[in-house]
Amino acid sequence: MRDKSPLAGRTVKIRKGELAGSDYVVEDWWENVYGKSWMFSDGNPAAMKYAMRTGLQAFGVPNNNDVLYGKIGLYGELVHISEL
Repeated sequence: MRDKSPLAGRTVKIRKGELAGSDYVVEDWWENVYGKSWMFSDGNPAAMKYAMRTGLQAFGVPNNNDVLYGKIGLYGELVHISEL
């Protein structure tokens, strides 16, 4: 576990990638929410979607655990801090 994200509870704008322009309500770092890295969250739909989305992005999201969990509308999404 890591310290709570300073963005937790805030609504921020996604600036880069496929989700750019979306309002994102941050819950916390993914590893705090789920209990482990997104890279080892086998079978979790949000983690799988994140892996597929970031693997296809042209600007290249860093492959680390600086990944937040939050919502765009009703849907949970993982977003790398560099996308904000």
